[in-house]
Amino acid sequence: MASQVCRCESLGRVWRSTVDERLRVEVSILELLTARDFGKTICPSEAARAVFDAETWRAKMALVREVIVELAASGRIEVCQKGKVVEPSRVSGPIRLRLK
Repeated sequence: MASQVCRCESLGRVWRSTVDERLRVEVSILELLTARDFGKTICPSEAARAVFDAETWRAKMALVREVIVELAASGRIEVCQKGKVVEPSRVSGPIRLRLK
């Protein structure tokens, strides 16, 4: 199975992210959003917690952010901060996700 190197700068960790993990994160984000009423948002950590265990999900947030950037670039989701749509690759701090 193909893998990709991911870095979590805040924790100083490097790990290999499998394609399976990336796909599970993508599916988790889309399923959580689909389960909500149209226009409602989710926190990225909800998707991370749905895919990874309690000890791992925080360390995987860099991977989750990468998947978010890809989903936003493909036009499937919007990334919001303080209620406004933002460019996910340029934003830092808390964000919310919603279906486009």
